[in-house]
Amino acid sequence: MSHEHHAMPTPAGSHPGTDGPQERHGDHHDHRVHHSSGHGGHDKHDKHAGHDPEMFRRRFWLSLVLTVPVVATSHMVMDWFGYRLDFPGVGWVAPVLGTVVFAWGGWPFLQGAVREVRDRVPGMMLLIAMAISVAYVASLATSLGAFGLDFWWELAALVTIMLLGHWQEMKAIGQARGALSALAALLPDDAERLDAQGRPQRVSVAELAVGDLVLVRPGGRVPADGTVVDGDAEMDESMITGESRPVPRTTGDRVVAGTVATDAAIRVRIDAVGEDTALAGIQRLVTQAQQSSGRAQVLADRFAAWLFYIATATAVVTVLAWTALGDVDQAVVRTITVLVVACPHALGLAIPLVIALSTAVAAKGGILVKDRLALERMRTVDAVLFDKTGTLTRGEHVVTGVAATGAASDDEVLATAAAVEADSEHPLARAIVTAATGRGTTRRATGFRSLTGRGVRADVDGTTYAVGGPALLRELRATVPDELRQRQDDWSRRGAAVLHLLRLDGDRATVVGALALEDQVRPEARQAIAELREQGVRKIVIITGDARPVAEAVAADLGFRPGEDEVFAEVLPADKDDAVAELQKRGLRVAMVGDGVNDAPALARADVGIAIGAGTDVAIESAGVVLASSDPRGVTGVIRLSRASYRKMIQNLAWATGYNVVALPLAAGALAWTGVALSPAVAAVLMSASTIVVALNAQLLRRVRLRPAAE
Repeated sequence: MSHEHHAMPTPAGSHPGTDGPQERHGDHHDHRVHHSSGHGGHDKHDKHAGHDPEMFRRRFWLSLVLTVPVVATSHMVMDWFGYRLDFPGVGWVAPVLGTVVFAWGGWPFLQGAVREVRDRVPGMMLLIAMAISVAYVASLATSLGAFGLDFWWELAALVTIMLLGHWQEMKAIGQARGALSALAALLPDDAERLDAQGRPQRVSVAELAVGDLVLVRPGGRVPADGTVVDGDAEMDESMITGESRPVPRTTGDRVVAGTVATDAAIRVRIDAVGEDTALAGIQRLVTQAQQSSGRAQVLADRFAAWLFYIATATAVVTVLAWTALGDVDQAVVRTITVLVVACPHALGLAIPLVIALSTAVAAKGGILVKDRLALERMRTVDAVLFDKTGTLTRGEHVVTGVAATGAASDDEVLATAAAVEADSEHPLARAIVTAATGRGTTRRATGFRSLTGRGVRADVDGTTYAVGGPALLRELRATVPDELRQRQDDWSRRGAAVLHLLRLDGDRATVVGALALEDQVRPEARQAIAELREQGVRKIVIITGDARPVAEAVAADLGFRPGEDEVFAEVLPADKDDAVAELQKRGLRVAMVGDGVNDAPALARADVGIAIGAGTDVAIESAGVVLASSDPRGVTGVIRLSRASYRKMIQNLAWATGYNVVALPLAAGALAWTGVALSPAVAAVLMSASTIVVALNAQLLRRVRLRPAAE
C-alpha cells in the first residue's frame, strides 16, 4: 500500500530503491577465454602435448633413475671420489641410458623448440633444446672418439635438472590458477527441485531452468542465482564477496550460486543458470585477469626475447673464441653452459606468476580484477572519489532522531509511530518499525488507513494517531511546538526526512512528537576513509545527486578534512564524469568508486574505475576492478594488492635480469683464467635455483591482507 506522504523531495541520483544489487541486471558478456594462458614463452608449449606438472614429474623421476648409473659410471666422477667400477659393458651404460634420458626426458623441450621455430617466436624452449642437443652431439662424438670429453653424465644431469625446474614451475603456476577450480567447486553437483506439489526431487544442477523452485537445506549450497520466496536464513557469502560474517537473507532477497544457508532452509526461485550466474561471471573475470598483460609483462616479454638473441650471440662468440684459442673441448662445454644458464625460466615466470597469484588472492578476498592495467595504476592513485548513495551509505533510511513534546517520552513516540506504520510497506515506515523493534518498544494498532499523499492513521490504545510530513500538517492545520522546532530545523539542515506523530481528537490535531530519518552511513565507511589516508591518498571526494546539506552531513560524519577533502553535491548522473575530468585536470590520479548503475561514464573516465557491491553483477563493463561486497574498505585492499604485486614484479624482474648479467660471462668462461668457471650441470642448478627464488618471492603475495584487520 503506497503512501506518498513520506516521499520527500529527492534529488537526482538518490533513489535508495534503485541502487541495490537486486535492481541491477548485469551485462554478463560471455568472455570466451582459454584456460591455458601461459607466461612469457611458456604459453605456447603449455597448450600442447599435455604439458602439465604431472607429465614433468613422471619424466623427472624416470630421468633421475637413469641418470644415477650414468653419473656413477663416469670416469670423471670416479676419479673425484676415488672409486672404480669395471664390469662387462660398463662403457655402454652412459651412451645407452644417456640417449634414453635425452630422447625421453628432453622430448618436451625438443617439441617446444620446434613449435617456437615454426611460430617464429624463439624463446626458452629453443634455448633449452639447443643446449641439450649440443650436449648430446658432443657426448656421442666423445663416445666415437672425436672429443676427449666425459660428457654423458653432464647431459643426463642437465636434462634431469631442467625437468625438475620445469615441474616445480608448472606446479607453482597450477597452484596460482587454483582460483578457477576453487570457484568451480563452490557449485553443488545436484539440487532439490520442487515439483508442482512442492515435493523435492533431486536433479543435476545442469537440469535447472529459470523459474524453477529449489529447496536449500541448512548447510546446503545455493545451486544457481535466484530470489528467496520462502524462509529466512543467515547466508555465508564469503566465497563470493570475501565477507566473513553471515548475511541475513529473507523473502524477496537475492541469493547467489555457491553461497551457503548456514542455519535454516529456504526456498529459492531460480533467476539465472549456467553462464549467466554471478559465479560464472567471476570465473570469467578471474580467467581474463590471469591472461591479461600489464606494462611489467610487456617489459618481461621484451627482456625474454632480447635474452634469446643475446644468449645465441654469446654462444657463437664463445665457441669462436675458445676454438681460436685452440681448446675445442672448452668451446663445446662453454657454449652449452651459456645456452643453459641463459634459459629465461626465471624471467618468463617473473610476471605471470605474480599475475596469477595476485588475481587468485584478490578473488578470494572479494576483489575481481578485470583490467590488469587498472590494478597497476591503483598504486599511484592520489584521489578517491566515492559515489555517496549505495557506496558510503546503505541507500536505505534509518531513524536517527526522535523528539517528544509534553510528558511523552522519546520511546513512547517511537513505539506509537511504529504501531501506526506497522501495516505500511513504505521504506520510511519500515525504518520506523525496525527502530522500534530494535529498542523493544513495539505496540499494537487497529483501524489502519492510508491518507493518500499525506500520511497514515490508526488507533493505538483507543486513541487515534497519524504520521506524516508537511502535507499532513497543512491539511490538519497543525503547528509544530516551539520545543520541537529547533530539533526539526537541525534535522532538516542535515537533509533528514522529518515525520510528525499527531494525536487526533475530532477536528483537532496535536503534534506529540517528531522523527528524523536519514540514509544510513555504512559503519565501515569511516574506517575505509581512515585507511585510505594511512595509505597516502591525498584527497577523498564525495559525489552525489543529493542536496548539499545532505552531502555535507555525510562528509562530516565520515570525518572529512575541510580544505583538503571535497564534496560535489546536486550532480546529475550524466555529469559525474565531468567531476572526474575536473579532478584529473588538477593533476590528480583519480579512482572512482560507484555502484556501477548510474556511474558508468565516470567509472570509465577515471584512471581506475571500481564498481562496489556487485556480487550479483560481475560483468560491469565500465569498471576495471569489481568489489563483490558492498564494503568500501575493499578499496584499501585494492591499493595494498596493487602496491604489493607491483613490488613483487619489480623484484622478480631485477633478480631474473641481474642473474643473467652475472651468470652469462661466467658461463662463457670470462674468468676461466682465474680458475672460476661454471660447468653445464652447475649452470642448470643455478638456472633452476633462480626460477625457485622467483616463485617463492611471488608466493609471498599470499600474505597480503585484503580484508580489514577487525575481521
